[in-house]
Amino acid sequence: MIDRLLDLLAGRGEWTSEKPADDLPLAVAALLIELARMDDKVNAVERRTVEQLLTRMFSLEPENVQSLVERADQEMQRSTQYFPFTQQICRHASADMRVQIIEMLWTVAYADGALDPDEDALIRQVAGLIQVSDWERGAARKRALEKLARSEPVAD
Repeated sequence: MIDRLLDLLAGRGEWTSEKPADDLPLAVAALLIELARMDDKVNAVERRTVEQLLTRMFSLEPENVQSLVERADQEMQRSTQYFPFTQQICRHASADMRVQIIEMLWTVAYADGALDPDEDALIRQVAGLIQVSDWERGAARKRALEKLARSEPVAD
């Protein structure tokens, strides 16, 4: 970041405030990992659920998903806010994809069999930031719970 700023000040680079669209998987992964950490632990089921959801949404190979999740975890540890990630999602995800992301968050929240109040609060906050209505958020929750009740593989 400092090198980028120095290049900009020295006239060797151009300022851009947007991250490329290929950072969309990173933004989604970061929010999923943060949600999994809300109850102070990411268990194996939650981690596997995050990896399966990302694999399906972005058609990634297993080794690429693991790398993405590790990068996302590092990004979330460095970040003090969700806005850069939610902004990325708003810029590069369709309305339907944003609702699907909320469904993915619900799936991770319930992966360990219980919804922590902090997980619920984070999903509400993220839904607002990525412009998913309360109704759509509720419908996404219902779909996630129905899929989990049928013991289907995690959400598509």
